[in-house]
Amino acid sequence: MPSSSIDHAIAEGPLTGAAGDPTYAGVTSFMRRKYCKDPAGADVAVLGIPFDAAVSNRPGARFGPQAIRRASAIMDNDPQYPFATDLFADLAVIDAGDVLLDYGNHGETPARIKAAAHAVIEAGAFLLALGGDHFVTWPLLKAHAAAHGPIALIQFDAHQDTWPDDGNRIDHGSFVGRAVRDGVIDPERSIQIGIRTHAPETCGIEIIDAHRLEDMRATEIAEAIYARVGGGKAYITFDIDCLDPAFAPGTGTPVAGGPSSAKMLGTLMHLKNLQLVGADVVEVAPAYDHADITAIAGATVAMHYLGLLAARKAAG
Repeated sequence: MPSSSIDHAIAEGPLTGAAGDPTYAGVTSFMRRKYCKDPAGADVAVLGIPFDAAVSNRPGARFGPQAIRRASAIMDNDPQYPFATDLFADLAVIDAGDVLLDYGNHGETPARIKAAAHAVIEAGAFLLALGGDHFVTWPLLKAHAAAHGPIALIQFDAHQDTWPDDGNRIDHGSFVGRAVRDGVIDPERSIQIGIRTHAPETCGIEIIDAHRLEDMRATEIAEAIYARVGGGKAYITFDIDCLDPAFAPGTGTPVAGGPSSAKMLGTLMHLKNLQLVGADVVEVAPAYDHADITAIAGATVAMHYLGLLAARKAAG
């Protein structure tokens, strides 16, 4: 038998340590982490947010958390590249399942997401959220800012998401502008990477657009992020449409001319010295995917977040 266990996600045992499930079988949580609704004692809680009622183009990102979890199964029990270690040797990670949302009452959605995020943050765990369309980042940012004050936003995206907003819209294209106006993020320490569409305003956020990005190495992109963010607290949001559709076809608003998954993953692995307080991956829409290309990319981005956190914990 190549594996010594199955259904690690629901089996008794510690929160740390690799799983042994076959990649094609067993209960599928994110990287086979234990399913647990109580984040107490965990270093990281993975939380799904199955919401896509705010999209301006193709729906389907409500199935993103399921797709990312399924794709992550292939990474559950080997030393994870490029970190060359069992990320869960000392890092206690749980899968906290999904936020319960009322599909018929979208007005309640922001408060429900914020409350779920607050519970994780209050328990002292790092929140890794799986979307869902990009609107879900708005209540997540509010929950983090309530705990930490205005934070730096590091946004990997094809879109600026700064379109006009009356403060009440449920809209995945306006949350960044709202976050600036409401003092949730600090625009002078925030940066957007991969932008290749136009919006009416930048809100004072630095932009590395796709043309500039094409001429930069991953180390140079990371240096630009450090220069902008500084040593303050930061939140990373990764809209999977940051990647060129060749690497992420399964998303609601794909835009040609973007970076490769290799370049963006390379950038992430150089961000271990950031003071990260939270992170998400959004806009994976598996109905438009092919052979799980996009879901694998989203799962790998999320795994890289865990790699950064594991390295930070190991360094003390």
